[in-house]
Amino acid sequence: MAQTNFNDILAFVAVAREGSFTRAAAKLGVSQSALSQTVRALEERLDLRLLVRTTRSVSPTEAGEQLLRTVAPRFDEIETALALLSERRDKPAGNIRISAGEHSALTVLQPAIARLLPDYPDIHVEVVVDNGMTDIVAARCDAGVRLGEQVAKDMIAMPIGPDFRMAIVASPAYFARHAPPATPQDLTSHNCINMRLPTLGGLFAWEFAKDGHALKVRVEGQLIVNNMALRLHSALDGLGLACMPEDVVLPCLADGRLVRVLDDWCPAYAGYQLYYPSRRHPSPAFTVLLDALRYRPPGPVRPAA
Repeated sequence: MAQTNFNDILAFVAVAREGSFTRAAAKLGVSQSALSQTVRALEERLDLRLLVRTTRSVSPTEAGEQLLRTVAPRFDEIETALALLSERRDKPAGNIRISAGEHSALTVLQPAIARLLPDYPDIHVEVVVDNGMTDIVAARCDAGVRLGEQVAKDMIAMPIGPDFRMAIVASPAYFARHAPPATPQDLTSHNCINMRLPTLGGLFAWEFAKDGHALKVRVEGQLIVNNMALRLHSALDGLGLACMPEDVVLPCLADGRLVRVLDDWCPAYAGYQLYYPSRRHPSPAFTVLLDALRYRPPGPVRPAA
């Protein structure tokens, strides 16, 4: 019996996942025309149309979806098994892709990665900064970072940072023109710097809690951004109130460039967690990363002898 060649199926999987012959060809290191011929030959061999091609996009047909769903995971398992074999050496090695929001990437991931990479030159880390609720499996990420309550139940989660608070801040120049809000409801009459949510397209609601009473306020203002640095600089420029992670604005509060309001309405949140799909045999590189990121609360300070 002739041995089956699976190269054409691998080519189809690459095109279906990338949604583009151009990107798939670049990933596989072949020409676009050669890749197109390979996939067309597979369709002729199976006597099935697997892809719908237009001038702008490529998407699987129903038969293509079935092939992708049933066959692609087998190739992933083979790839994982081969990677595990290749990584059985003295120093961990390999590529790790992590999805994280802007704040967690700067305050938690970057410091840990800075400590890790110099000791492991064969580990390569890619951090994808995304403030949306990214599906890390669909995005082919090894792990993601979110607040604890946002992690799906079927994921393994590990704390990687301390609890933190948000702070409502504005510049002294802004408060020279506007009376500071005394309650969260007062924010509706203020110029607030809004943040657009990338996943749903809506605006971020500011969350408050006090004496067991929680509420969300949908604020309004002249400016909408989707970047933490822009929110901070806009607040410093006196354009309005901003809701910022406390640790980001502490230096500006200390030197008087910003003023904090509604402090007693800003609760503490459980810190960031690294989450990832269950895997029986994590790679040595991933295991090293887990250890570098694991949050270890500071112990009590011992008095000097």
